[in-house]
Amino acid sequence: MILSRYTLKNIPSENVQKPDEAIFDLPEKVLQFGTGVLLRGLPDYFIDKANRKGVFNGRIVIVKSTSGGDAAAFEKQDSLYTLCVRGLENGKPVEENIINSSISRVLSAAEEWDKVLECAHNPNLQIVVSNTTEIGIELVNDDIRKHPPVSFPGKLLAFLFERYKAFDGSKQSGMVIVPTELISDNGKKLESIVIEQAHLNGLDASFIEWLETSNTFCNTLVDRIVPGKPAADAKAAIEKQLGYTDDLLIMSEVYRLWAIEGDEHVKSVLSFAQVDPGVAIVPSITKHKELKLRLLNGTHTLSCALAYLAGFNTVKAAMADKTVCGFVSDLMKKEIAPAIPYKIDAAEAEIFADSVLDRFANPNIEHQWLSIAGNYTQKIEMRVVALFGQYISVFNKVPELMTLGVAAYIQFMKAVKKDGNKYFGIANGSEYPITDDKAAYYFERQQLSDNELVVDVLGNTAYWGQDLNNLPGFTEAVQEQLNEIVTNGALAAIKNIQKSKILA
Repeated sequence: MILSRYTLKNIPSENVQKPDEAIFDLPEKVLQFGTGVLLRGLPDYFIDKANRKGVFNGRIVIVKSTSGGDAAAFEKQDSLYTLCVRGLENGKPVEENIINSSISRVLSAAEEWDKVLECAHNPNLQIVVSNTTEIGIELVNDDIRKHPPVSFPGKLLAFLFERYKAFDGSKQSGMVIVPTELISDNGKKLESIVIEQAHLNGLDASFIEWLETSNTFCNTLVDRIVPGKPAADAKAAIEKQLGYTDDLLIMSEVYRLWAIEGDEHVKSVLSFAQVDPGVAIVPSITKHKELKLRLLNGTHTLSCALAYLAGFNTVKAAMADKTVCGFVSDLMKKEIAPAIPYKIDAAEAEIFADSVLDRFANPNIEHQWLSIAGNYTQKIEMRVVALFGQYISVFNKVPELMTLGVAAYIQFMKAVKKDGNKYFGIANGSEYPITDDKAAYYFERQQLSDNELVVDVLGNTAYWGQDLNNLPGFTEAVQEQLNEIVTNGALAAIKNIQKSKILA
């Protein structure tokens, strides 16, 4: 039995949440650019949840801009799909299966652009959501009179121009535009590109004024791991349990966050935010960005080389080890949290850190440390360098756990083999790829002693924006930790520093 609107009545409700028939009659309120799993696992999840509670009462019409994926599956299943939520919350396992009914239809931009423009005439439509990858929000030479325009900003501008004409430029017809692309200030960047394209296309001044004053472009931050479709055997097992097949079935973790910069008007339009604390509409999302950047991403960055060198290939495997788990928890809570260069309530940081530990330990997600180590040097600079000096300033001592993470990074980056443009290191008797554009720098410094290498690396101002050798005691601490890793191994180094912390 294939999942569809007309087979819902035959699907047992013991193992899955099913939508009410009345949801299919709700008006379209959202235009969404993209069919990807992040959108279906996060924004569409919130909208579906609100509809079930009778709060938002609106559905999504999707614009499919790429040739990838299969739009036919949406049509065959009446745009229904199953979201399987798996993971830990407050240390306890969570398992939910939800038939999401938030999507009304999927339109192909290439083949149905006229229908997309027709949506601009819908007075109920108030929201635009997008996830076109980071490359999607770029200024290109685009003609909005094409069917369709080439770029996402061009398509959005064409839609907004059509709406302006349809409603004679009324202020009430403006849209709330909520991009989810993973770039800083995504809303403001999208707005600037759309306005620039309006000028390049010679659109009249009254439209540009409406564009700037009647529409709201929101900066956002999204955070949820949505791996997508599970492996074939896992999918078959889930479908057997649920009693139907679903070509659009996806999985996600439990944790969810959609932080949106907005005012009271944005809150009233995005009314689905009321039903889940995972949606935060706030004047500034800086706090949420800092929590994610430092406690989630920063902890990943300072742990990945150490855990991999200690013999753990995945995050969940490392978190299953008591010693490594203790290190990660202490690193996050005792060193990173109090060193965040932004005023954040300690209790709030503790809650976020606990959620991160649940996410790291999720037994349903295979996070490879080698994947996390991609572009390693850049991640160190962006996520953790600012923490070093801040910690020293606050506590007047070196952050021992962070320096162990930095030492492990240097050991990991020691490229000992070159094959074309690829570089490799060796750990635990096996080669591993170093997917970092700075690998050549380390390969060229094989003749340096470990102590010399630490001084050379920390002094590279082109990488860090500062000479880290100038931080009091930092160089010596990294040298000591690197010697410990080289002499006794990464796992022994973790155990040793954990032991010293307990004794202290």
